[in-house]
Amino acid sequence: QVQLVESGGGLVQAGGSLRLSCAASGSIFSINGMGWYRQAPGKQRWLVATITRDGSTNYADSVKGRFTISRDNAKNTVYLQMNSLKPEDTAVYYCNKDRGLLVPWGQGTQVTISS
Repeated sequence: QVQLVESGGGLVQAGGSLRLSCAASGSIFSINGMGWYRQAPGKQRWLVATITRDGSTNYADSVKGRFTISRDNAKNTVYLQMNSLKPEDTAVYYCNKDRGLLVPWGQGTQVTISS
């Protein structure tokens, strides 16, 4: 069964950094691009950053220059390094495939940025 397990969230002050991790089942990780999504309270979940199998990346404008997505194919893990965090980055962060039919969501990891 496909599983996604996110971790690394927390409470930090504005301007701080966090590094999120997502461990994915090998069955999806090895053949797919992956993405980080976030969902703020009362808002829809949306795609923040993506990375292809070969390491090409893409970012939403609101996080470009502050967030860095990476992956370790040997560990079936995708990361999101978040720097210069802002209160508007507060959300639950999830990982999943970057396109197509998504797999069941993990529990996500809460990121809270205080001003």
